[in-house]
Amino acid sequence: MKLALAIVALVLLALIAPFFIPGIGKQPGVDPERNLPWQITVDGQGGSTVFGLQPGVSTLGDVRRKLGEDLDVAIIATPTEVGALEGYYVQVPLGFVLARMIVTVDAPESTISAMRERALKAQRMESATRKITLHPDDVAAADRLPIRAISVIPNVNLDEATVIQRFGQPEERLVMSEKRTHLLYPSLGLDVILDQDGKELLQYVAPKQFSILRDPLVSTAAPDSKPQAGRDPA
Repeated sequence: MKLALAIVALVLLALIAPFFIPGIGKQPGVDPERNLPWQITVDGQGGSTVFGLQPGVSTLGDVRRKLGEDLDVAIIATPTEVGALEGYYVQVPLGFVLARMIVTVDAPESTISAMRERALKAQRMESATRKITLHPDDVAAADRLPIRAISVIPNVNLDEATVIQRFGQPEERLVMSEKRTHLLYPSLGLDVILDQDGKELLQYVAPKQFSILRDPLVSTAAPDSKPQAGRDPA
């Protein structure tokens, strides 16, 4: 029994350690102390920088230059919507943390519709969602567009204590269900989604645009969800 408990402890340590200990999970050519998910700087004017990128300012091309060329760009849409233009990394090193990343491009619907008309193919994803492959000319055009949001799914599981240790106390905590909670940091432009049944998700926007993350949540949050004292909003 003691051996079994020891093995479980070692497995848990292997999963959690990369999020705490610099050097573990280090990638060649990557500084393990830079571009970490909790290294967010704000400019006092509603802007922020994370992973060396500025949501609302940096372009998709900037993302490629900063994080690597293996960025998959496509339109993700259901049959009833125009869709969103996104860039996706299957795995990207963020300091000593490995993660999946989705970058949402700030593109008007007219631009996305035109790209869909020139698209090469559509591939069915989960449910009725489709991944629409862009024409090469439109991939180049997408690189010149600004990014609106960055979503990160770390390879390790996070709990609320770990998030608070790294980011501080949330300014607001919204309970969506028994198993899903949003920890909101408006002054950082950050929404951390804790999900007991799935992977945790970190969403970054410019602080001045935080309403695009918060507003859709408020109407569906549990009645006992309340703002918390914490850092002062920007």
